[in-house]
Amino acid sequence: MTAAISGFSLSLSLILAIGSQNAFVLKQGLKREHVFWVCLTCAVSDAILILLGVTGLAIVIKQAPWLTSAMRYGGAAFLFLYGARSFYTAWKSSAVLQQGEDTQAALLPTLLTCAALTWLNPHVYLDTVLLIGSISTQFPDDKAGFAGGAMLASLVFFFALGYGAALLRPIFAKPLSWRILEVVVGLTMWTIAYKLLTE
Repeated sequence: MTAAISGFSLSLSLILAIGSQNAFVLKQGLKREHVFWVCLTCAVSDAILILLGVTGLAIVIKQAPWLTSAMRYGGAAFLFLYGARSFYTAWKSSAVLQQGEDTQAALLPTLLTCAALTWLNPHVYLDTVLLIGSISTQFPDDKAGFAGGAMLASLVFFFALGYGAALLRPIFAKPLSWRILEVVVGLTMWTIAYKLLTE
């Protein structure tokens, strides 16, 4: 049980910080667009990465430094474009910003964006594969428990964030609030992209 609690605590502490993935989940939760599938995509993606880390992919990544560079530049380019899109959305008319339940975006493009924000972000690999993978070696007799705890933390966090965002909907009934959110999302994406390029 100690391994599971350690995995849960570590994973939760790593994903609490605001990032591109969290900002996207929050936005989808506020709009009530495909919340279940977005949260599930994030949780399953994290679970796969955690499993890879615990089973030793961290060693492979350390042996292939070019892979880290490719992920860094590819992720930065995607985050820059997504951030620009958020700034453009904030600049557009209020009618576009007020998303109704009957004007939901298509599921597939939404999930592809969610997957890109997860899998093209090198920080995700640093957290889930390298850090969680390396710490799991402290529990040689219960790596499964450690990984299970880490996966559970991800599942709980993303669903709490996605569905908990509904509590903020009254604030976002005004177009100005949506504009502010889009600007914050854009700044978050560009900040992460800048950090990736300057690391």
